[in-house]
Amino acid sequence: MKQFDPNAVGPLSDVRVLDLSRLVAGNMLSAYLADFGADVIKIEREGSGDDLRNWREAGWDIYWKVYGRNKRSLVLDLKSGEGMETLKKLVCHSQVLIENFVPGGLEKMGLAPELLLALNPALVIVRVSGWGQTGPFSHKPGFGTLVEAMSGFAHLNGYPDRPPVLPPLALADMIAGVYGAAGVLTALRVAEKEGRGQVIDLSLFEPIFSVISSEAAKYKVTGEATMRAGNQSSHTAPRNIYACSDARFVAMSGSMQSMAMKIFDTMGRADLKTDPKFATNDARVQNRDELDAIIGQYIGARTQEENLNIFEAAGVTVGPVCSVADLMEHPFVTGRQAIVEMEDRDLGSLPMHNVIPRLSETPGAFRRPAPRLGEHTQEILDELKRKV
Repeated sequence: MKQFDPNAVGPLSDVRVLDLSRLVAGNMLSAYLADFGADVIKIEREGSGDDLRNWREAGWDIYWKVYGRNKRSLVLDLKSGEGMETLKKLVCHSQVLIENFVPGGLEKMGLAPELLLALNPALVIVRVSGWGQTGPFSHKPGFGTLVEAMSGFAHLNGYPDRPPVLPPLALADMIAGVYGAAGVLTALRVAEKEGRGQVIDLSLFEPIFSVISSEAAKYKVTGEATMRAGNQSSHTAPRNIYACSDARFVAMSGSMQSMAMKIFDTMGRADLKTDPKFATNDARVQNRDELDAIIGQYIGARTQEENLNIFEAAGVTVGPVCSVADLMEHPFVTGRQAIVEMEDRDLGSLPMHNVIPRLSETPGAFRRPAPRLGEHTQEILDELKRKV
């Protein structure tokens, strides 16, 4: 079990972030900054706090414990004059502010970006919303579920004979959070060089669309929208998940011509290399169902371990389909320390993802556990008094 190190210093240790957001995207964004040393202050409502605290498993705020790490909690009543005055003082001593109110909400609170920038001209303001601050949908609330549906992702996800499938996690929010962190670092570079802050308009829609945006180009050229294909690919074959004889699965990809040929050789099917139906990638895509049946028959006669041993020895790109339960003891995860068992005040310890990415000279660190609601209120207010 790893202990939190309150003395760890990261490359963003001179950056203070005021996080007024709730739920996932903003917390993912600020978690990234916090992991690398930023002083992230969660501005929370008294009583309930960030809504992410209410995503509970077995009675525990698991999601908050993971994505609230390395942050401090400050309870403020932003409907009161005193609370608003405190926030404005904090703005003067911060570099970043994150919010995810429905567009226009910040203005209604008397915190329009131009007013915030008047208080602190170098401030970076991140405005997270479902559809962006402009455009015909800007006034609409937009949770990730709606964005995942409208972006084209759900239409592509699943099997052709079944309805579209939403991701089983907050995918749009998570992708937006990572994009947001990159945007903040870019804007901080500008502020450092020019002393000029700016507003980052971060929608949930555009980041998730960016990962499938080649589909728009494809539609322009072909006039056809890609349909769901299960675990197959519309542009390369073989590519699928195959059942093994022990009711486990392996994933395999032959996305390069040389790899597809290697798969055929490994199965003892060199004849497929010259078969017109499988000799080229275009032909394999056209005949992918037949090809998957051939590969599936070979893999289905062997256990997962046997298949992995055979194909890995041949240098084929193959891997196991793992559950989280599998991952907890998987040699890759343990060897890489991709999952870290951290101390927890309630549960003794709790596994969570390690700091990513890994910087060789200025790595991130685990400095403090996710705070209890308002845990650092007095500490932060005392610091603020010393600054004024």
